Amino acid sequence: MRVTLLGTGDTTGTPTPGCDCDTCLEARARGVERTRFSVHVENERTGESLLLDASPDFRHQFLTQDVSLPDEVVVTHVHFDHLDGLGNAYRLVDDLPVHAANERDPKTGTSVAGTVREKYDYLDPVSVREHAPGETFRAAGFDVTLVPVDHPPLVCYGVVVQDSETGAKLSLTGDTSYDVPTKSRDALRDADLLLADAIVPAALCDHHPMGGRHEDGDGVPRTFGTKHMTREGALDLAAELDADTTRLVHVSHFYPVEEAFDDALAVDGEQYEF
Repeated sequence: MRVTLLGTGDTTGTPTPGCDCDTCLEARARGVERTRFSVHVENERTGESLLLDASPDFRHQFLTQDVSLPDEVVVTHVHFDHLDGLGNAYRLVDDLPVHAANERDPKTGTSVAGTVREKYDYLDPVSVREHAPGETFRAAGFDVTLVPVDHPPLVCYGVVVQDSETGAKLSLTGDTSYDVPTKSRDALRDADLLLADAIVPAALCDHHPMGGRHEDGDGVPRTFGTKHMTREGALDLAAELDADTTRLVHVSHFYPVEEAFDDALAVDGEQYEF
């Protein structure tokens, strides 16, 4: 299994267009990017590849990273920074199965799978495959499971990708607060690589209108507002899940510049083989 982090940023990416904050300026000076979130997983045994979330930066990512176009896609939720890259299927691929959960969202009245089907019904290559959360299915030669996480007000899922032949395992928390259900934590546990949502450091919760949530024993918030983990929350979850390697993703440009390029925070283009 070869994993390429195509996009490691949040909804605006880093550097953010029009922003001259110290972090965006430093990112430009270093020549690094955190584009909108997406992960490429290559099955080196079969030559197939799986895309986890379709970033709006799809074109840029596939032009700048040495990876093949995807054979299949998994969509975790319907926010545009994880979904809207599917429009790139037009004239690039002949057939693109898109896997998504069939659980009806009380907020939207439809499932992730239903939203993908409605939004991209004009794209002949896109065919939607519906799956129940927690049930394993095959995609690009891998065993894949969507696991519920906590990203209000919408349903959202983490992803477990396993190679039954080699035992390799990738876990993705998806966009989530620290309040990941126990059953989902068990599914995500013991991965070779864990990708964990860590949008900001906990200190920035003081600036959020809703503050922080899910404090640890020292009162440090592990959730920023209600939707995403803080860096501290992601690291606490990672310690519990005991992955061989953890990379913090979905990182915003709000990290102070002196912390924004710490080793724990991923940047686009990182690759892992296991």
